[in-house]
Amino acid sequence: MRDTGQAFPVYIAAVAGLLFLAFAYFLVGQAASARNSAQTAADAAALAAAQDVREQLWHGWVGVILEPGQWDKFLQGRVRSGTSEACQQAEEFAVRNKAVLWGDGCVPLATGEHGFKVTVHTTGRKPKDATASAEAVLEPRCTFDAPPPPSDSPEPSPGPTPTSPDEGDEGSDDEGPIAGLVCDGEPWVIDPHNPTLPGAADLFRVRLSD
Repeated sequence: MRDTGQAFPVYIAAVAGLLFLAFAYFLVGQAASARNSAQTAADAAALAAAQDVREQLWHGWVGVILEPGQWDKFLQGRVRSGTSEACQQAEEFAVRNKAVLWGDGCVPLATGEHGFKVTVHTTGRKPKDATASAEAVLEPRCTFDAPPPPSDSPEPSPGPTPTSPDEGDEGSDDEGPIAGLVCDGEPWVIDPHNPTLPGAADLFRVRLSD
């Protein structure tokens, strides 16, 4: 009986220790889950902002599709984009993932890359709310080498040839195909009269920053 009585406190201590470890693991698991949820929300929000800018650049490029001299600034992302619209997309995606923009919220990258850094804080998970940040960048996938302009060397030209009234406006729509655009190794030739254009995803790759 004496041995049984001595073993009982040891048993109680062991059970208490196990319960303490189980509780500690539970808390760690909750914290890890909260961090994962916050990181997922931050990743989604940053990608949404970058993808919105990608769409803006694509629409800007399409707007000057008949002016190849202006293509490069859109293809390389060297135009001012609508930051407020992009960050609004980031905020919407954060809310979808039960989070809100936090701290600096949504800001363009200051590293020379084209993209956004987004910081969010999860909601509705108290006392295990968490904060996380993510960066998403746009990488150009296309290059454009404009064809050389026609030679300006003077050539003798014959005198004007009389034309009928119906022929006076011919040639105004004689723009030829625009070559020189290459996206991920695939050449594109743009026909001004019936253009088949790369999509926004063809122009830029959007990824999370390392």
